[in-house]
Amino acid sequence: MKKITLGFSFLFTLLSYAQVSTNKAQDAIVEETFKNCVDKHSYMYEMTEYQNCLDAGLKKDSTIAYLWQQKAMPYFKCKKHEVGMPYLDKAVFYDKERWLSYRGFIKCIFSHNYKEAIADFEECIRLYGNSYVMDHTYNFYMAISYLQLNEYAKAEKLLDDYVNDIYKNRSKLEHPTAYFYQGIAKYELQKLDEAIAIFDKALKIYPEFSDAKYYKAICWLKQGKPKEQIKALYDVAQEDAKKGYSINEDNTVYEMYPYQVRFSK
Repeated sequence: MKKITLGFSFLFTLLSYAQVSTNKAQDAIVEETFKNCVDKHSYMYEMTEYQNCLDAGLKKDSTIAYLWQQKAMPYFKCKKHEVGMPYLDKAVFYDKERWLSYRGFIKCIFSHNYKEAIADFEECIRLYGNSYVMDHTYNFYMAISYLQLNEYAKAEKLLDDYVNDIYKNRSKLEHPTAYFYQGIAKYELQKLDEAIAIFDKALKIYPEFSDAKYYKAICWLKQGKPKEQIKALYDVAQEDAKKGYSINEDNTVYEMYPYQVRFSK
């Protein structure tokens, strides 16, 4: 994705970094590295130059975890997961509290190493409690990982707890993605009536949610609903998908999420 302006990108980078840094000497290296070098290049078409800038910063201080994470990030976005992971491991080594959960997220959504993702999140919870990364709790990503490992009952428990928690503790927040995966867990456990009811909750919030409509149609198929009714819902889902209405998470730009539907043309 092309940067909008160099100034905006640099400001966003510094704001992100400022949330995690307390080391003034490292702050100065990060600021110089981005302002004078990194922010002048796009990894999409200048990966070598982009990486060389970060290497120059790391030459000044190889213990800056943020620079290691910034080296890793574009490789994951370019689907070069095995290239990026050693750099992310370095970020975790130098600042586990900040980057361990991010690595768990990357393993779950990008590199699809679900057992390793669960291990990272379990360590996060043990050390720091069940906090948030990329808009969701650690338990949410553990649940997705369990879905991908066919351990549906574990996923169901975590997702039930997650949905209840965000509703009770975050001003009755209802999140369509959370409902979607909760519905998927019920669907996989053949609790079809429950799954449909939950997909309907997601659709009430996000009426064009094509993936939720697709799995609702599958539930109807399994229940023996009339084929015309199933086809009508599927067709609407397909049309919504063509308009770009799918799982609404930032990183779907780079990766298909688990159970996200790729409709045939």
